[in-house]
Amino acid sequence: MPIMKILTEPELRQIIPLDLDAVKCVEAAFRALAVEDAVKMPPILRLDVPESRGEVDVKTAYIPGLSGFAIKISPGFFDNPKIGLPSTNGMMVLLSSKTGLVQALLLDNGYLTDVRTAAAGAVAAKHLSRQDASIATIFGAGVQARLQLQALTLVRPIREVRIWARDQRKAEALVEQLKREHSLPVIAFDDPKEAVSGSHIIVTTTPADRPILDVSWLEPGQHVTAMGSDAEHKNEIDPAAIGRADVYVADSLKQTRRLGELHHAIAAGLFAADTDFPELGQIIAGEKVGRTRDADITIADLTGTGVQDTAIATLAFQRAEEFNAGKMFES
Repeated sequence: MPIMKILTEPELRQIIPLDLDAVKCVEAAFRALAVEDAVKMPPILRLDVPESRGEVDVKTAYIPGLSGFAIKISPGFFDNPKIGLPSTNGMMVLLSSKTGLVQALLLDNGYLTDVRTAAAGAVAAKHLSRQDASIATIFGAGVQARLQLQALTLVRPIREVRIWARDQRKAEALVEQLKREHSLPVIAFDDPKEAVSGSHIIVTTTPADRPILDVSWLEPGQHVTAMGSDAEHKNEIDPAAIGRADVYVADSLKQTRRLGELHHAIAAGLFAADTDFPELGQIIAGEKVGRTRDADITIADLTGTGVQDTAIATLAFQRAEEFNAGKMFES
């Protein structure tokens, strides 16, 4: 009978920390998406539950050379914190690329998505921000805001952190948490413009449906990573910022044209729908050029891709085998 492995969130937290291995895993996935013609990544399947401020995304991808491929179910219900529940959760199923049989059920409650999303932010900063970038501004006060800082410290010499969120109390609470986790000065800002001024890296991690970063605030040399615009109605960055940038990079151009920050710039008439832009994987592979000057303004539009999910799920399965983690289940 077919046998699969079941891994719980605590087990996955033990074997898949947010570290350089996770960053390299996601970096390789982006590169494969750019250079491997045989990669298959269908459009995101999406379900909205508006009365609960809920959404469910299903993502998947097949990457040649990997023994399995993941199918991820990722709900986000953004009123949940009001009743003491996390806003995101979910699970991944890893299936064999040879037989289609289930290899592993990863009951991660969204943890692996958090790790691969933060790792993608690190990859974007590594390839697009200035090498000496040391001042980071993070918009948002949730789990991803905290993880984005952790990821940035893996690839850049961060020495100062600024936090802004629409709820100042949440921003201040995050600051206290970050001070306990990092030996860095961390400050909560009331004014988002002031938080951006003089910063080197700006990361937006919110579910905002209207811009929270204005084009007029951007300064030469800054890098922006937009993480939150993973649905058609979400929009964190002033659409004019894409035109202002010297370099705009998509995680998947097909996706960002449909639901990323680029989607809003196209809707505003700033770009034709078929305007070509580089993808992050092409920058990694050296097929396209990213930042060429310290003074460049760069923007990474990260909507979340199925290749990231397959990559992190495969790493989790490999680690589970290595450390004999999880429980075997005969179906």
